[in-house]
Amino acid sequence: MGSISSYETSAGKRYRVRFRKPDHTQTDKRGFKTKRDAELFLASLEVSKARGEYVDSIAGRVTLGELGTEWLKHQGHLKPSSARPLEIAWRLHVSPRWDRVRVSDVRFSDVQSWVSDVRGGATTVLRAYGVLASILDGAVRDRRILTNPARGVNLPRKVGKARVYLSHRQVELLAANSGARGTLVDFLAYTGLRWGEVTALRVGDLDTARRRANVQRNAVMVGGDLIVGTPKSHESRSVPYPRFLAEPLDHLSHGKSKSELLFGDGVTHIRPPDPRNGWWVRAIAACRDVDPDFPLTLTRHDLRHTAASLAVSAGANVKAVQRMLGHASAAMTLDVYADLFDDDLDHVAEVLNDARLASSVGKMWADASTNSPRT
Repeated sequence: MGSISSYETSAGKRYRVRFRKPDHTQTDKRGFKTKRDAELFLASLEVSKARGEYVDSIAGRVTLGELGTEWLKHQGHLKPSSARPLEIAWRLHVSPRWDRVRVSDVRFSDVQSWVSDVRGGATTVLRAYGVLASILDGAVRDRRILTNPARGVNLPRKVGKARVYLSHRQVELLAANSGARGTLVDFLAYTGLRWGEVTALRVGDLDTARRRANVQRNAVMVGGDLIVGTPKSHESRSVPYPRFLAEPLDHLSHGKSKSELLFGDGVTHIRPPDPRNGWWVRAIAACRDVDPDFPLTLTRHDLRHTAASLAVSAGANVKAVQRMLGHASAAMTLDVYADLFDDDLDHVAEVLNDARLASSVGKMWADASTNSPRT
């Protein structure tokens, strides 16, 4: 237990509480006008220590700028492509508002007002909020504050973008208009690999006997630099490709060693096409000249969605699609592509209907057999 003592000030008698913090260092808090106020503080202090809820008021004086800098340093476990957006969110949106604010001075209403003022779409707002909330979560765990004042604020909702699914004919048309990139387009649309996974494939990653591509690397652009690392899930996987791709892939592999890149010149990773006037944009325009129904806006990632769609329509089960796409679980695949399985619901209804009819017919025959006169 702590102790209480009085002292004189120009404004009259005041009381001081001396106590030990959980780390056994001694400190005090002064300025109580009555001895009862000091006793209540000391009692609540001992209860908070016993419950593990003690918060050091001195530790709460650290600024969010200091905590934010440390928090960013501890994001080294993230892939560069994931860490960079967080750094940008901190630098452009979080730091300008919160850099000099003490963590103990952050208020729920202030966070809500800031969230409403952040400029940008829902993704920008949510990412900036996530950075601030994560920093404050760390402050709670470090016992600098008792609760996180950022939790519970109203946040904007992300509106999911409608996915584009190409038909077999449209994929063929896009590949035909992509020139030397035709095989690349087909490979993306029929394997579901991400752009970075495909462009990081090496000749030795192909198992031609089984028609499998072993995905072990991912090449992504981060701030203008191309960085090669592990796939998004950090796990390698084996993805099948259709028989019709065997010959074009063999042509791409011809004359290359197993360590050279499959697509491109074998040495330099293919960069994403220019979004304004690159081969991708020109191919889409050429497709629309032939097919007015061809999607006006099509991303390279839409070919991954297309692969999922074509696989499901061909009868692949959700577990196979999950393994092909490299999702963490079949549940994730169902969440992402629930719209592709709508036909399965219709099939369930038809199967149940057929089962009922079969059951009814069987019962009628049984009844007729029971009621028929014996000879």
